[in-house]
Amino acid sequence: MGYIQMGIMTFMHDCTHSVLFKEKWKNSAFGTFAIIPMFISFISFKEDHLLHHRHNRTHKDPDAFTMGKRGIGDYILFYAYALVGVFLTAIQFTFIFPIQKFKGAKALIHWAEIALHLALAAAIFHWAFSQGIASEVFAIWFWPLVLFGFFNSVRFVAEHYGTPWNSGQLAGTRTIISNQVNSWFWNNINYHIGHHVYPAVPWYNLQKLHALMLPEIKSQNAIVDKSYFSVFWDAMVRGPESLEQNIKLNASRVL
Repeated sequence: MGYIQMGIMTFMHDCTHSVLFKEKWKNSAFGTFAIIPMFISFISFKEDHLLHHRHNRTHKDPDAFTMGKRGIGDYILFYAYALVGVFLTAIQFTFIFPIQKFKGAKALIHWAEIALHLALAAAIFHWAFSQGIASEVFAIWFWPLVLFGFFNSVRFVAEHYGTPWNSGQLAGTRTIISNQVNSWFWNNINYHIGHHVYPAVPWYNLQKLHALMLPEIKSQNAIVDKSYFSVFWDAMVRGPESLEQNIKLNASRVL
């Protein structure tokens, strides 16, 4: 269930770029609905994600927390995200990012979404208690969410970890070929270079886009790997990034 939920969230991700549906309101409606099990708001995820695209692999990138000075705090955050990323994600998108970035209408939308999530949860668990199945309902929500969080951490780390710092959308992103089953269930999000360079291309055209971009990908020595878990394992062994480590790693790739 956690693996399938990852697929639902990649559809939600397309909604942040307004490409899952032609009408903008449908993207907002589906995105708001799909993200409910996460207890975060669609507007918070969307605004953060668009900043990530705008400032990919720079100090302004809100998703670039893997880059630091390799101090004790960097290690704690890095490995905590790998293990319990779903909880850190909930804290980031429910409280930290909205409090830092939102005012006016966006703040109202965010807190209205959170209120909707709480109201739905209260209604569901009120019913579950009345039927004597509250523990079962909790388990069928909570444990898939934890496993989804792990899959999401693997995906998140693999997409950009170790790519050249401050080098643009193409060179600063990794495509993971993975396998066709995984590509199908996760809506081709693994073809991530093409998505970052052309975010208006919908999920079902990303493999075709990758084939068209291969000459440019090779000319810029952009990174294409075969396995999510091999990249993730390598990241876990290396630990959080530093600029010096990043320069040395990418110099060795060129050689």
